[in-house]
Amino acid sequence: MPRLLLATNNPAKVRELRRLLDGCGFEIVTPAELGIAIEPEETSATYAENAAFKARAFAKASGCLALADDSGLEVDALNGEPGVHSARFGGEGLDDAGRVQLLLRQLAGVPEDRRGARFRAVMALTSAEGKVRLFEGVQEGCIATSPRGERGFGYDPVFVGAGGKTNGELSKEEKDAISHRGEAARAVARYLRGLR
Repeated sequence: MPRLLLATNNPAKVRELRRLLDGCGFEIVTPAELGIAIEPEETSATYAENAAFKARAFAKASGCLALADDSGLEVDALNGEPGVHSARFGGEGLDDAGRVQLLLRQLAGVPEDRRGARFRAVMALTSAEGKVRLFEGVQEGCIATSPRGERGFGYDPVFVGAGGKTNGELSKEEKDAISHRGEAARAVARYLRGLR
């Protein structure tokens, strides 16, 4: 079975992508499993550029087909921020909970009807030769006034999607069915099955 390298060192993202890509016809491997220890910096202005840069770096290092994603939270009241800077929002010293609290402070006093937001994910599938194919997924919603739920990661506890629950309140299966990353990964999986 051919290999697909997940071009990430984030354990939560690895678990999610393994679930989402199950049955794609490729053996899913991680950088750690292949002994690859690189951490390409996300310095581009777009999700697509960041994802393609990471995927190319891991494909080159491994000789395998590599899949990277870049995703972020776009908040209407913050003019689309934090966007591509979502993982670094507020600086290096903040963890997920700190970034969530910073976001809520910036939205303090913003009425419910102006708290619209979306999660956006762009996945780059890259061959060892550097050829890139892009896939995108979007989940529309809004930002809650306080965190709810213990599941997920990142901004999940404050992102309210269809149905009124935060992503942090959803089961893995519920989240996979509606999330931005789920939508993009399903498109990747369909494409990969077509290669077999």
